[in-house]
Formats: sequence, structure tokens, C-alpha cells
Amino acid sequence: MFRPDGQAVPVTLLKAGPCTVVQRKTPTTDGYDAMQLGLVEFVKPQRINKPATGHLKKAGAEGSKFLREFHLETGDGDFKLGDKVLVDQFKPKDKVDVIGVSKGRGFAGLVKRHHFRGGEGTHGSMFHRAPGSIGASSYPSRVVPGMRMAGHMGDARVTVRNLEVMEVDTEDNVLVVKGAVPGPNGGYVVVRRSKR
Repeated sequence: MFRPDGQAVPVTLLKAGPCTVVQRKTPTTDGYDAMQLGLVEFVKPQRINKPATGHLKKAGAEGSKFLREFHLETGDGDFKLGDKVLVDQFKPKDKVDVIGVSKGRGFAGLVKRHHFRGGEGTHGSMFHRAPGSIGASSYPSRVVPGMRMAGHMGDARVTVRNLEVMEVDTEDNVLVVKGAVPGPNGGYVVVRRSKR
């Protein structure tokens, strides 16, 4: 996008709704105050099992495959079963946090996964992309937990904080945020008001 002063800004478009309140949890029945939201989209009926279908039918939210629960604080408003939560909750210039699952990168080495420098490339060096020392021999004579090593990279829950809302399209429920969000194209994310 281009700002009014001509500055180019990279943005991501998020289809953020319509969402329906599928379940309302209260301190009297469940011991805490929360609501379960479902993203309403086209899903084949056979893709949702019978217990989930009955659960969604109570709220009139058939077609909600992606469900997430949000804790409610005092002053968050009184949401009831079947209420719609739309993208008009956000305004331009608001700050949001986006939570998603990052792209999986498979088994990755030290340099790619943890940005280690590696060793010399030439001058007879035989230490290029190896980890170096991973612990002392006599004491503690074991590898301490949390040692950064090669292994499974990505496919983890990631929160990107303080993204600026550039535009809000209330007709198509599209949120335009500045910058990148975790996960592949077409992946599911959770958008919340910024906590910091």
C-alpha cells in the first residue's frame, strides 16, 4: 500500500470473520469467564463430526471448523450465544497481536536454525557448519538441557506483536495489517488487541 505521503508499506490481508459466539463460559457453570468463537466459512458437512455439528447448531454457527476460546475480563462486553463478532471491532491505526503456527522447515542445521556463524571457509579449516563444543568432559560430563542444536525447525506457535491496522473493510470482513504474519498463505491465525 501507499501512504498519503507516498511511502510504500508492505501489508497482509486477513479475512477476519464473520465470527460467531459458539459457547459462553461463565464463572457459575465453568469456573471462569470466556467465550468460544467460531470462524464461519464454507465447510462440507461431512468434514465436521456429529458431536461438533450438534455443538455448532445450538449457536446457529454451522460451518465453523476453526474454533478458539478467549478469556473475558471485566468491561469486555456481554456476549451471548449466537452473537456475531465482526471486523468493525478494529479501527485504522490500532495495534494488534497476530498468533499463528509458523511454516515448518523440517530438520535444519545450526546455521539455519540458530544463526550460528560456523567456522572458516578456507585456510585448511575443517570446521565449517559444525556446532563446536556442546559441553565439558569431566564436569558436568553431560549435555545440559536447552543446548541449541540441529533439529526440527518451525511448525511452532508464534506471536507477532504490535502490528498496525492500516485499513478495515467491513463489507468483506477483511483486515489490512502492516507487515508479515506467521504461517502459510490461507493458514489460520488469531487476531487480538495488542497487550503491550
